[in-house]
Amino acid sequence: MLNWALIFLVVAIVAAVFGFGGIAAASAGIAKILFFIFIILFAVSLIVSLARGRSPRL
Repeated sequence: MLNWALIFLVVAIVAAVFGFGGIAAASAGIAKILFFIFIILFAVSLIVSLARGRSPRL
């Protein structure tokens, strides 16, 4: 999921460089949403792993 966020971020940067404001804003928004979903899933996974007594695999 983090890979997709990075891909959309790169698309947003490239679109902004070439002047496509709408595409850049949309791609940046998607990248932001995917990044926050990744962070939330990572935190939940870490908490569940710690609650079970296993060491987290980072």
